[in-house]
Amino acid sequence: MPEGDTLLVTARVLARALTGSPVIESVRDARLGGACDFAGRTVVGVEARGKNLLVHFDDGRVLRTHLMMTGSWHLYRPGERFRLPAHRARLVLKTADWWAVCFAAPVVEELRAVDLHRHPQLATLGPDILTDAFDAVQARENLKAFPDEPLGVALMRQRAVAGIGNIWRCETLFLLGLDPFRPVRERDDAVLDETLATARRLMQDSAAPYGGSRPGLGRPRMNVHDRAGQLCFRCGGTISARSLGDPPRSLFHCPSCQMN
Repeated sequence: MPEGDTLLVTARVLARALTGSPVIESVRDARLGGACDFAGRTVVGVEARGKNLLVHFDDGRVLRTHLMMTGSWHLYRPGERFRLPAHRARLVLKTADWWAVCFAAPVVEELRAVDLHRHPQLATLGPDILTDAFDAVQARENLKAFPDEPLGVALMRQRAVAGIGNIWRCETLFLLGLDPFRPVRERDDAVLDETLATARRLMQDSAAPYGGSRPGLGRPRMNVHDRAGQLCFRCGGTISARSLGDPPRSLFHCPSCQMN
């Protein structure tokens, strides 16, 4: 599933291509019925909220997509051949200069901007870890609302803090040497604050080459994520993976390095 840094990059790329441009044609998956017809409207902004992508139009409507495990956004020049099968396109927004194609996203819906604050998914999101206004204190207190959950699970709770996914929870906990299976209640405020700050830094650095504040950086070499059975770069031990959470995701960690 794309994480907050990927969604932020996607939002930046789409915003540069589409903002200020009228939509000439809006090609929709038949399952959307009459919804999401934005032909004749102008894109006024694109933003990421956690793992949600919101495209704002000049008539007060908003296109919300959630890519989950299968979706992606692509940009093409008009008439350019798609890199994925056309039948997988849920929505195509065509402007004079660009075609923005949303492929295979499970969630594609039309909303009103005035209703976003009470949308059942958006309204329950915790502080977005990548926004300038990120409220680290609120995020920490939200984590503490799950005292009996392993920290490795709580970090993925979008109600606690929005945007962190499997890659960055694994890498953050490794860098800090934290046992991902110890419950939140065993962590003091200083540890929770450092965990959030580290995840935020890693994700900001990952997004930086695509319009962030620290150009020249990027996604670093993965220490543990997707490296089960390989040697730890730090101690030479073997990286392990264990399913954790609901739905379960593989949490990669080094048992030797992550004992705190």
